[in-house]
Amino acid sequence: MRSRYTAFVVGDAEHLRRTWHPRTRPADVGPDSSTAWTGLEVLATDAGAPADLEGTVEFRAHWSEGAARGGLHERSRFARRGGRWVYVDGEIL
Repeated sequence: MRSRYTAFVVGDAEHLRRTWHPRTRPADVGPDSSTAWTGLEVLATDAGAPADLEGTVEFRAHWSEGAARGGLHERSRFARRGGRWVYVDGEIL
């Protein structure tokens, strides 16, 4: 989760592509350059231990676009694929 957030912050579309499950990954994973991500709060996790195949992370990510400020509150699902965690999908809360 934290590496994906960092990829959004620095605009690393390749990392986002590699860490997004191919079944749910959109054609364009590039972050919106007009959005500045300004903070991440991990609120809860469920599963995701070394022996788990799935896990969830609830988080709040803060952003700004010009004078506008806001946040994204999401519960994300992750799956272990080839020994690595990949983002499957998320529910906006």
